[in-house]
Amino acid sequence: MYAFVITTSKGLDDLLAQEIAQLCPHLSLKNKPGQILFDGELNDAYRICLWSRLANRVLVRLAEGDCQDAEQLYKVASSVNWSAQFNVTDSFVVDFVGTSKAINNSQFGALKVKDAVVDQFQELFERRPNVSKDSPAIRIHCRLWRDNIGVYLDLSGASLHQRHYRLKAGSAPVKEHIAAAMLYRSGWAANRQAPLADPMCGAGTIVIEAALMAANQAPGLLRNQWGFTYWKKHQADVWQGLFDEAERAVTSPARKFYANDIDPAMVQLAKQNAGAAGVAELIQFSTGDASTWQCPGEPGYLVSNPPYGERLGELTELLPLFNDWGLQLKRHYANWHLSILTSNRDLLRQLKLVAGKEYQIINGKLECQLVNFVLDEKNCEIRESSAAAGQDFANRLSKNMQKLKGWIKQLDSDCYRVYDADLPEYNMAIDRYGDWVVVQEYAAPKNIPESKTRKRLMDAMLHLPKILGVSHDKIVLKVRQQQKGKEQYEKLSSDKEYIQVWEHGARFWVNLKDYLDTGLFLDHRSTRQLVRQWSKDKDVLNLFAYTGSVSVHAALGGAKSVTTVDMSRTYLDWAKRNFSLNKLNNVYQFRFQQEDCLAWLHTHRQQYDLIFIDPPSFSNSKRMQNTWDVQRDHLNLLADAKQCLRKGGKIVFSNNLRQFKLDEAGLAEMGLQAENISAKTLPEDFKRNPKIHHCWVITHAN
Repeated sequence: MYAFVITTSKGLDDLLAQEIAQLCPHLSLKNKPGQILFDGELNDAYRICLWSRLANRVLVRLAEGDCQDAEQLYKVASSVNWSAQFNVTDSFVVDFVGTSKAINNSQFGALKVKDAVVDQFQELFERRPNVSKDSPAIRIHCRLWRDNIGVYLDLSGASLHQRHYRLKAGSAPVKEHIAAAMLYRSGWAANRQAPLADPMCGAGTIVIEAALMAANQAPGLLRNQWGFTYWKKHQADVWQGLFDEAERAVTSPARKFYANDIDPAMVQLAKQNAGAAGVAELIQFSTGDASTWQCPGEPGYLVSNPPYGERLGELTELLPLFNDWGLQLKRHYANWHLSILTSNRDLLRQLKLVAGKEYQIINGKLECQLVNFVLDEKNCEIRESSAAAGQDFANRLSKNMQKLKGWIKQLDSDCYRVYDADLPEYNMAIDRYGDWVVVQEYAAPKNIPESKTRKRLMDAMLHLPKILGVSHDKIVLKVRQQQKGKEQYEKLSSDKEYIQVWEHGARFWVNLKDYLDTGLFLDHRSTRQLVRQWSKDKDVLNLFAYTGSVSVHAALGGAKSVTTVDMSRTYLDWAKRNFSLNKLNNVYQFRFQQEDCLAWLHTHRQQYDLIFIDPPSFSNSKRMQNTWDVQRDHLNLLADAKQCLRKGGKIVFSNNLRQFKLDEAGLAEMGLQAENISAKTLPEDFKRNPKIHHCWVITHAN
């Protein structure tokens, strides 16, 4: 008798236990998260290796013991008679799973076990077996749980989910054992005579797994090498008998399977994979949009792993697809069963179907749900209320566009705001950047359920293309929350896609996807024009300069010199690119400083005629000497700025803290006076929410 551990993805252990119970009904099984344990014979393990569609690895235990430090780990690994397991001429590798206080690094754990193995061979044969990570003959598997270590031989070799028919996977593939689990959970596996279709088949994994099931073809028949091939205790005759039996069990089902994808290249790949699996003749392939595709034949099961919209911007493209697909399902798939794997329930809600049972499944590193639907009479009803979802938002946005129409024609820019939380239940800002639209979802109040706010957001997104005249793939969605410290500079994506926009004779690079902010603060549009008007023949200093848009306008306004200061190298380089875009390349006239603005200004004594200061509301960045709070610290900042201000000069001071109060009495004590120009510099498209825009011109009192 041997002790075995069969592993699988978390969430599939119950399903795996049912499968093993059918394959080996005499076994007594014990469930743990992601694994099944039992004592049995080698023929039980061989049968699972050959037939399991859900397992990842079949492990036979060689040793087990306490592991409170590295020495105990080495001792347990040394207790195995390794020369009785494999030859010194065979290569091996050690996989190590788990950590503890003593063994807090899995690579270190694997190294200690490797040392125990090679030391034993060295002592016996005066030579060491080679370690091979790519194609080892023997795979040793160690599992550390708290202070207990188990040392196993991996009988499966490569993970069992690798059936070796996938010549190439798609961009977001579902693993073979996950596909099999979907077929079990959908109900089709218990009703294999029913039609099975995947409208978004990708590399074809789901339909290929279904065809293998229907043909009663053991998934292990496609593998050439196993983890037990070079194991000295391998019972070749027992294995060969089970293998021959599995070959004789293969049948030729009459039922056709259906696979469709919008990408012809993916359909071709799916065909190649099906050919490698030996089931190509069982599958009818087609190329088309799932939202218009109709599966031939009587009702059956639709099982699919559609895109999740995980990457920034993908969601906006997928929303209309799922909305249209939902209508197609209602109209043409009555009495079908639908099972969808997703990590994004927002997309599934666009189908406007009432879900049935759902299951948690880990697909790769993503926590997903397999959601089942029955397309019965109630689910196939097309409700008028569903079609009108988000109509109140659509009406308000259309009204805004009509109101701004004349102003936009006169605006010397292609960047402007069209909506800013006008309706509290649709809590977002919508900005236009040339041919693109950026939607910034504000964090919802705590008393409103997230599911409700997300549904309204998705409903709103569906109306944007028609009202604003843009395509779905040019709508970018972001969630906007208060940013602190280094988070102000953290990336959301890495597309590095920049587009050009224009404003009053200046051109700027904006990045709509990679960062929370785009590179151009639209509420400062009018402020930048004032700075431009006041810059003629002036020495200008721009602090907390971000991407240098104010500096560009000052330079275009004829400034004698422009000094641009920011702590971020990324944004300072961006500012330089904006200068180059506007053919402002005089290195003596235009200077760029990467500095902590507060510390730099405190000791700086050069004089300027015009100083622009737009600090963050708060920052605790490690790159700054101290924390910054604009309400608490603005007076000290302005005192330092005064030291650099020439007589007759101006400080333009701005910030976006809603409750900000300028300390005018403190300014007066310093000999400064302030004129509030917030209303004067508030653009038309920001007048609905004036609290986010504060601006003053500060000058010497005398």
